[in-house]
Amino acid sequence: MKPGPRVHRSPQRAAEVAILFCMSRFIQVAVPLPLRHPLSYRVPDGWPVPRVGSRVLVPVGPRAVTGCVVENNVRSVPVDEDAIKDILKQVDDEALVSPTVMKLALWAADYYLCGPGQTLEAAGPPGGQSGFRMVRHFEITSVGRAFLAERTLGGASKRTGTIGPRQRLALETLVDTKVGLGQPLLVKRGVPAATLNRLIARGFVRGEHRRVMRHPSEEGGTEHQSSRILTSEQSVVLAGLSATLSNKGFHVALLHGVTGSGKTEIYLRLAVEAQRLGLRVLVLVPEIGLTPAMVRVFRPVFGTRLAIQHSGLSAGERHDQWHQTRAGEVDVVVGTRSAIFAPLENVGLIVVDEEHDASYKQEEIPRYHGRDVAIMRAKQAGALVVLGSATPSLESYSQATRGRYELITLSKRITGQPLPTVKIVDMREEYRERGHEIVLSRLLVTGIERRICKGEQVIVLLNRRGFASAVFCRECASTANCPNCSVSLTVHQVKRRMQCHYCGYWRSLSAHCVLCQGEYVELTGIGTERIEREVRRSCPEARVARMDRDTVARRGAVSALLARFGRLEIDVLVGTQMIAKGHDFPQVTLVGVVSADIGLGIADFRASERTFQLLTQVAGRSGRGKEPGEAIVQTLYPDHYSIYHASHQDYQGFYRDEIAFRKAMRYPPSLALVNLIIRGRTLGAAMRDGALLAEQLRRHAQDEWVLGPAPAALGRLKGEHRVQVLAKGTHRGRLREMVDSALGALPRLGRLITVDIDPVSVR
Repeated sequence: MKPGPRVHRSPQRAAEVAILFCMSRFIQVAVPLPLRHPLSYRVPDGWPVPRVGSRVLVPVGPRAVTGCVVENNVRSVPVDEDAIKDILKQVDDEALVSPTVMKLALWAADYYLCGPGQTLEAAGPPGGQSGFRMVRHFEITSVGRAFLAERTLGGASKRTGTIGPRQRLALETLVDTKVGLGQPLLVKRGVPAATLNRLIARGFVRGEHRRVMRHPSEEGGTEHQSSRILTSEQSVVLAGLSATLSNKGFHVALLHGVTGSGKTEIYLRLAVEAQRLGLRVLVLVPEIGLTPAMVRVFRPVFGTRLAIQHSGLSAGERHDQWHQTRAGEVDVVVGTRSAIFAPLENVGLIVVDEEHDASYKQEEIPRYHGRDVAIMRAKQAGALVVLGSATPSLESYSQATRGRYELITLSKRITGQPLPTVKIVDMREEYRERGHEIVLSRLLVTGIERRICKGEQVIVLLNRRGFASAVFCRECASTANCPNCSVSLTVHQVKRRMQCHYCGYWRSLSAHCVLCQGEYVELTGIGTERIEREVRRSCPEARVARMDRDTVARRGAVSALLARFGRLEIDVLVGTQMIAKGHDFPQVTLVGVVSADIGLGIADFRASERTFQLLTQVAGRSGRGKEPGEAIVQTLYPDHYSIYHASHQDYQGFYRDEIAFRKAMRYPPSLALVNLIIRGRTLGAAMRDGALLAEQLRRHAQDEWVLGPAPAALGRLKGEHRVQVLAKGTHRGRLREMVDSALGALPRLGRLITVDIDPVSVR
């Protein structure tokens, strides 16, 4: 039997239900499946029409799925009404997705050519937790106070009966509090639930269930220096942005500030101004590991009016933070890219810190870019969006040079210290003089030793985890490869295994070749595990730690490790790009970069940009305190323009060289780009389907270019062969229409094609 409508409703809701009963019985539901349009359903007779933004359980083929109502007053449907199925259940009495978030999610679905239900699922309430945490709360009554006072004074009691030691402990504990205590705390103090129940029965204590918010425990704040004096540059920037914020209109500002120039302080003071104006604020950071640092700045100012949103929280914390935001109890939300869909109303300011970072791009459906969706949300809300970076993306800087974004510059560090000096080490010379097994150059080892002797700290970056990148057999000339992906297995010495970083496949590390069982095998390439070992070997007196996905997989590990580094309990921190941005450690005076050119060998048009950004960002971690900073960069290509300009901290020089390359090769931002990956069980099948897709694309093209099909750079992934087709055009809207039309003509291939609008990688 189908469940009927709920009957316990407020008078206001009852009136709304009465109106909804008079409406059409058809609704449009977006389901979390790769369907480009919502589906039509009938509301059974006697049921109220669900509200737009509420969730319903609906049949889709043999399955039942939960979808979101996007329209509830449908007058006509595109199919025979008799063929339309009934909804199975109304999950919500009220709308959980607001009109603001609904509009944004539907725009994202249309722009990124994915199902509206898929974006609404990302924008809806977090799953895994059905409700708030309710805890019994106890207070002492006036009767209990009087009884305890009589017993304490030793006078004759007007009340009969005695109390045991636990009951007395409970009363004495509660009498010292003004608002009472929760049961978990009382139990911890030695007062069991049975004792509290006996006191309630005697009228000495009263208890009730109260909602307890689950706050992210490791992301609290410390006292912020609110009296910090701004530099003259900061004052000018803040005044201009505050005036723009007061105008309450859509505006995009690109804040190009060198590392250590005080961009975060600008964000904070703008947020305070927004709160004063009655506006709310979204602050985005690219990675979970950067949220604690941002929260430590904002929490002391906004307190409980700040919420955190990212996937690293527990299910209960995500639930409470989301619903607290939806209830209007929050003025500021800090989070990663998914926070752009936070249920925050009246948004007046959106901050996208480190706006260049590729982590803002989601690699699963829906493949949205957090920065670009942030700009659209600001446009829809009439808000100010501030994009901050020391190394802006070419897309954003290009928009600024054309006057579409306001370009604001912070050219000096707040400490007055110059940017770190950068020294390039040509590793070809090191290899000639010392052999190819050398990992750390003499200059870097000497630099580390000198800093440790002075009580300073060092960061060493290598953007590759593991111990070695491959196992090579000298007998059969083979490499240990992943059976599912076209990559070699990475060696992890600590775990004694070889592992694929794409699909997770692993096998135990062996001294023999996996193919011929030969004994002459060697490890090639290096990773952060190897760097950690080499630093310990070269500088045995140093306290060394490593920060990569292998060492900080446990919840809270990032914050704990960075806290130890901040307390000067670690001398040298070795890590991947996780340590390269957003962190401020005044005692770091040296940054070493091993294999600075590691990203230049990737078959991707953004390789040079990512290399420049990473080197500039990590060098900027040095010299942020009283002592000047230095960076030592080891490379085989010292003359490459990305490394050369990074060593001189010259963004404009890099931009000129890179934009010339992009224009010549017809790559963004000079053109719009869509990357289409076709998957197949065999390479031949994928190529045949890729040829069909390319043919359809060319059939619908006007001035657009279609390249491919060709095997993708990562030709095999998780057991599937991959073929690539690139579509380019000068008109972004027309390009998307061409792709959408081609996909519509090939429904059979729908589930085999990955569509990536504005990709950050074409692998």
